[in-house]
Amino acid sequence: MPTDAASPAPLVVSLPSASWVASVGEVPGAVLTVWDVTGTPPDAAPHVVVPPYLGLPPLTEVLAALPDLRVVQLLTNGYDGVAEQLPAHVALCNAAGVHDASTAELAVGLALAALRGLDDAARAMAAGDWAAARRPSLADRRALVLGWGGVGRQVAARLAPFEVAVTAVGSRAREQDGTRVHGPEELPALLPAHDLVVLACPLTEATRGLVDAAFLAAMPDGALLVNVARGPVVVTDALVAELTAGRLRAALDVTDPEPLPPGHPLWSAPGVLVTPHVGGGTSAFRPRAVALLREQLGRLASGAPPLNVVRPAG
Repeated sequence: MPTDAASPAPLVVSLPSASWVASVGEVPGAVLTVWDVTGTPPDAAPHVVVPPYLGLPPLTEVLAALPDLRVVQLLTNGYDGVAEQLPAHVALCNAAGVHDASTAELAVGLALAALRGLDDAARAMAAGDWAAARRPSLADRRALVLGWGGVGRQVAARLAPFEVAVTAVGSRAREQDGTRVHGPEELPALLPAHDLVVLACPLTEATRGLVDAAFLAAMPDGALLVNVARGPVVVTDALVAELTAGRLRAALDVTDPEPLPPGHPLWSAPGVLVTPHVGGGTSAFRPRAVALLREQLGRLASGAPPLNVVRPAG
């Protein structure tokens, strides 16, 4: 029987390109539009904005002009610097889970490459230098994984088959899924017993500069620091000092500053391997991001609360 009841208004969602709209496809109850958060917003003001994965422009003014905006959904795990740009009534969600596999495999790859000297072997190839050397193995390392979110847990899962003993450190002490997670206050006692430290934590006020001179001094001689978190978690000058002294080694996918400028001491410091922030940039990214967007937009269109909220609406 006909009814006078109006149909619910569709959820208007902006995605950063036409290819993202095509990949996500039809979402019941939602209308997908293209907007890369630069220039004029779509005619239908979005309720949900998905900014580009890379090269995020300033958001404060453009988002303040969207009266119906409810949620900003990032395509990155990291969200430092974004929440401060959002209106108070807008929730911020990150892409937790999307980059876990890629970032974790890079962390293990960096550890393997640094320990086994794969970067040195690649450089020796150019000179035709058969530079055989005895190297430490990843097997039997005692690894401290700092950050027990999705990436940290995936790093631990990938280290286990390499016969690595893993200690978990999170934002607070707890038992999680049968694992004892230590709190950050325990780091001074834990660090001397670990010859591999993997940073997989978000950048927050609590973690900015956490890996300082005292943290590094507590690591044993010859230990390896792997950073797939964010550059400012580490005090760069303190790390350069330890590398220059030859006491520690490092394998870094993220740096501070970033991009690392030509001539920076990290480029030439001994015992360091640098990759250009490529942890999440693999073929695994797109399908996982599309799956998250479909689930997230379906939830929002049906009135369910969003996933992965890192800053709730005020």
